[in-house]
Amino acid sequence: MMDIALGLGCSVHKVTYWMDRHQIKRRSISEAVYQKHNPNGDPFTIKPITTKADAELLGLGLGLYWGEGTKANKHSVRLGNTDPELIKAFMRFLIELFGVSKDRLRFGLQIFSDTDPDEALEFWLRKLNVEASQFGKIVVTISGSIGTYRHKNMRGVVTVYFHNKKLRDIIVGMLPR
Repeated sequence: MMDIALGLGCSVHKVTYWMDRHQIKRRSISEAVYQKHNPNGDPFTIKPITTKADAELLGLGLGLYWGEGTKANKHSVRLGNTDPELIKAFMRFLIELFGVSKDRLRFGLQIFSDTDPDEALEFWLRKLNVEASQFGKIVVTISGSIGTYRHKNMRGVVTVYFHNKKLRDIIVGMLPR
């Protein structure tokens, strides 16, 4: 409504008045923002499951998300792990079954203070075959010397993100309740 008001040179209240008068339904702010950021429609397409391989990938991806995914975040699909093969399998799930463009995936890297950040980042870039620009700032946690952290992964934990609430809600809806 703000964009309409600006385009017409009037107040938002006037736009609201005329929409109400003509019984034009208003979108929620989140719907309007989603459409503004995705003017060509959803940045994903749900592929019909037609083969055994698709069904297996769907089961694998849902299982990974159910077990390792961050379901508390309501705005994006997120999964973190130390195993590059697991991360790649989840990436395949998003790319092949939901048509997510690989270049729209984002990554976070968390390492301990005794891990070389450049080496860790280079490892993940090579293993995942993605661009450095897809990674955010590396999070460094102070390394302790007690417990299981003495045998920690020296390449850190990577989290793969796809920021889309709609796809996140679809995937969460597919999980067992």
